[in-house]
This record gives sequence, structure tokens and C-alpha cells, in this order.
Amino acid sequence: MHEPWLRSVEWKDLLDLTLFERLHELVICLPWLAASWLAISYGHLSVALATSFMFFLAGLRQVHNAFHHSLGWPRWVDHAVMVVLSVLMLGSMHVVQINHLRHHAHCMAEDDVEAMGARLSALGAILLGPRYPIMLHRKALEIATPSQRAWIHGELAANVAWIAIVFLVLDLDFLRYHVFAMAAGQCLTAFFAVWTTHHDCEPGGPIARSIRNPIKATLAYNMFYHFEHHAFPAVPTCKLPELARRVDAALPNLGLKHVY
Repeated sequence: MHEPWLRSVEWKDLLDLTLFERLHELVICLPWLAASWLAISYGHLSVALATSFMFFLAGLRQVHNAFHHSLGWPRWVDHAVMVVLSVLMLGSMHVVQINHLRHHAHCMAEDDVEAMGARLSALGAILLGPRYPIMLHRKALEIATPSQRAWIHGELAANVAWIAIVFLVLDLDFLRYHVFAMAAGQCLTAFFAVWTTHHDCEPGGPIARSIRNPIKATLAYNMFYHFEHHAFPAVPTCKLPELARRVDAALPNLGLKHVY
């Protein structure tokens, strides 16, 4: 979304991450994962669901940065992050990467599979359920290069092995709970990750929504600065609040719609 009116926004200095920031991006989901497993082990279902949601959100932030090679590490680390989180979050994250980069290239077009939920009502996006991840996988396998297809097949094989171990080998209820929680998360991504950020964005205006309340943004791990992300996809998520300030200063009459 490199519109001419965005050229006044400085952003290239935001690409560099400190060592602390790079390390932080690799581990942000782990405390939530541990908390969810601990909570369900002690029978606190509501706490487990809340912390599982936060794990899924933090995991989305990690793979999202990996998709755009914005974690600040060599590219093999990006692939490793996607493989590990493919197992922990279910599905193939290389599938999601293929569709996500295509979403950037053809945002909200009819053949933009990732954005299909945004063209529906909120309820319609929720009711896509398991059809959404299935369609993402189908489209990615259709257009993937041989290398990408190898990553996808490897991740899906790892998923099968992981689920078999959890349900047929290990007798650990917290892992069974985790698999079901992640399956539910995958079924709701069309709503939480797509509809929320793109619904009712008219052609000719900003194609994505954003957020400005700092508390709400922090609770969402800065994942809802979505207009800024589409405008400058190489900028790491942790730098999006600063990018948003620069956008507001350079374009005070932009008229962004907010996520929530």
C-alpha cells in the first residue's frame, strides 16, 4: 500500500531491532503457554481459556513477523519459528504465510482468500469455522513453489505426529485441552484476525483499520495497527506504535477506522 500520500512518513529507521527486542520476539508466547497449561491442570477452565487466547495472539504476532522476515534474525530462524508454532497452534504456518503475502499483493480482491471473512458479516466470519483454515491450506498448496510445498507437507506431518502422541501415547489432559483450544482458535481466525481489521473499509480509502488507545493496543500485542502494517509491512510489530504516531503527525486528516 505504498500510496503517494504515504511518502512523507519516515519508517526505514524502524526496521532495526536491539538484541533484547529480537530475543523478546522469540519468547513472547511462552509465558502464556505455560500459564494456560498450569491453569487447566488445576481445573481453572476460564483462566486457561483466557491465557490460551493470549498465547494464540502472541503466537500470531511471532509468525506474522516471521512471514515478513521482521524478527531481526536470519531467515532460517523465521522458518524455525513457523515450524514450531505450526505444531503448537495447529496447521501449517507456511500456508498462512503464502496466503498472507498474497493478501498484501491483492488486498480485499475477490481472489484474496485470507480476506474472505472481511467480506462477510461478523457472524458470517465466525460461521466460516473450520472451512477457513481448510480453504487457506487448499489455496496455498495450489500455488506453492516446490520448496514451499515441502515446508507445508513437513508441518502437516508434524501436526499428525503431535496429535497422535497427545491422544494415543501421552496421558496428559492439559495437552489434550491445548489441542482442542488451538483448533477452536484456528476456526475463529477469520473473525478475530481478518474481519476485525478489514470490515467495512471502502475502496479508495484506508484499506485496513487501526487502533490508537495505548491500553487496548498493549492488550492486543500491537497487532491491531493494521493500516500501518499494510502501509509498511517490513516494520516489526513492536515498532508499530511509533509508526502510528508518525502517520498521525504526517497525515492528520487520514480518517482511519478503528478496530475497537
